[in-house]
Amino acid sequence: MPIMERPATPWHLWVIGILALLWNAFGAYDYLMTQTGNEAYMSAFTPEQLEYFYGFPVWMDAFWAVGVWSAFLGAILLILRSRLAFYAFILGLIGMAGTTAYQFTNPAPAGVLDGAGLAMSIVIWISQILLAIYAFAMMRKGVLR
Repeated sequence: MPIMERPATPWHLWVIGILALLWNAFGAYDYLMTQTGNEAYMSAFTPEQLEYFYGFPVWMDAFWAVGVWSAFLGAILLILRSRLAFYAFILGLIGMAGTTAYQFTNPAPAGVLDGAGLAMSIVIWISQILLAIYAFAMMRKGVLR
């Protein structure tokens, strides 16, 4: 049986991997600052928004943690050329689905899911779906091992 060589790492994997890491690092930072109640970070929000964020049920926080940390891990695994990146991005999407379900079934105060907040949620969804598709394509081509 001939030994198959692994394809060379395409330049775009490094670009997408680094951008994904930076993008998802912001999500991880936001999660940490919110969970720890960092006063300087949270001072940008209104009292109503703070009440909403700090009132999340445990299951919502769990989905949020899974979404954020799986996406962050997926970016690291993509840079490391691991096929597990695809599965981490999928797990991140599952976490996002849980948080989105909560956000759209529990009225959020002004400024959370209207205007820029809604646009940001859409951008996050699109970026994570595209990262999962990209990781799957790189896995199928044998770039991710």
